[in-house]
Amino acid sequence: MPVKNRIAALQPELAALRRDIHAHPEIGFDTHRTAELVAARLRDIGCDEVATGVGQTGVVGVIRGRNGGAGRTIGLRADMDALPIVEATGAGHASLTEGAMHACGHDGHTTMVLGAAQYLAETRNFDGTVVVLFQPAEELGSGAKAMVDDGCMDRWGVDEVYGLHNMPGMPSGQFAIRPGPVMAATDEFFITVQGKGGHAAAPHDTVDTTVLASHMVVALQTIVARNMDPVKQGVLSVTAFTTSSTAFNVIPDSVRLRGTVRSHAADMQDMIEARIAEVAHGVAATFGGSAQVEYLRHVPITVNSDEPAAFAAGIARAVSGDCTEAPLIMGGEDFSYMLQARPGAFIFLGNGDSAGLHHPEYDFNDEVIPAGASWFAELVEQRLRA
Repeated sequence: MPVKNRIAALQPELAALRRDIHAHPEIGFDTHRTAELVAARLRDIGCDEVATGVGQTGVVGVIRGRNGGAGRTIGLRADMDALPIVEATGAGHASLTEGAMHACGHDGHTTMVLGAAQYLAETRNFDGTVVVLFQPAEELGSGAKAMVDDGCMDRWGVDEVYGLHNMPGMPSGQFAIRPGPVMAATDEFFITVQGKGGHAAAPHDTVDTTVLASHMVVALQTIVARNMDPVKQGVLSVTAFTTSSTAFNVIPDSVRLRGTVRSHAADMQDMIEARIAEVAHGVAATFGGSAQVEYLRHVPITVNSDEPAAFAAGIARAVSGDCTEAPLIMGGEDFSYMLQARPGAFIFLGNGDSAGLHHPEYDFNDEVIPAGASWFAELVEQRLRA
C-alpha cells in the first residue's frame, strides 16, 4: 500500500496549511493561534469531538469508526510549538514573528496528523476510535506531560499512542524505527564552586575557584569514560563556566558550572547523577573549597514498546517500501511521557537533504507530508480492523 490517493490529492492544500503554521511560529505553551487553527480544522473535517485547553493549550480531536467507536482507541500525537531562533531560510513562508521559527518541523508534524485526521474522518474505514493529540511545549520538555497530567489518556480512553519526527539527512519519505530505548533522557546539572577570592598576584592567599573548577570539569569526564558500562550509552557535557569576577587581576570567590547528561538506561542515569555529586564534592574538598550540586531530570528516556514498534515498521514498509533500523539518539523527546502512560511507538521520517534540526536554515520538506499522513492513517486502519 503506497501513499493513499486521497491524501496525495490533499498535498497542495496541506502544504499551504503547513506554510501558514510555519509563518506564524509560537513558542512553549503560547501556541494559541496554532491551537485555534487546529481546532477549527478538526471541526471543519467532521471530528466527533474537539476539546481545547488540554494541558494548557493542547487540542484533542475524536474520530469514531464505522461501529460507533466501540472497541480500542488509538492516539496520534503531533507537537505544535516552535523555537526561539531567528530564521535564515529566506523562504516566502518564513517566520513573521521576530525571534521565533519552526526549526524542528513541528509545523510539518501537525500538518501530517491533520491530513490523516481528515482522511480518517471522511472514510471511517476502521472499528474503534482515533484520538488526535496536538500538544504545546515539546521544546520545553513539558507539553506532553501537561496533557497526560490533564487526563488526555484516561479521559478519552487511549489504549496505544503513536508519534513521528522528521529526520534531516534521511532520504525523503523513508522511515526508521527501533524497539526499546530510542531517544535519551535529558537531564541538566548546576555546580556552584565556592572558594576564597583574592588578588591574582597572591594566589597562595586564596582558594582559587578557577583552577578548582577546571580540575572538576576534567574529572567529570571520567564518569562516562571510567564509570559507565562501555556497552551502554551516555553523554556528560559541561556547557557553561561562569566566574563571579570579570577583572583580569582578581581570583573569583565562586564559579558556576552548568551542563547536560544524556542516557538510555535508568541505571546509568542514576549512576551519573550520584557520581556528579561525589566528584564535585571530592574535587572541591581536595582544593580546600566546597561545592553545591543541583541535578534536574527533565525528559525521560523514550522507549518504544516492542510489538507496537514492529507493527509501526510494517506499516512504514507498506507506505514507503522501506523502514530501516533507527540509531540510538542522544536527543530528548517529551513524547516519552505519553509512552510511559501507554504502549506505543515513535518513528522517524526522512526529510531529505535539508539543514539540521534547530538550525536557522532548516525547513520542513512538504513533499513528505503524504507519506507521514498515510503512515498515521494506515496504522489506524490496520490496527483497528474488525
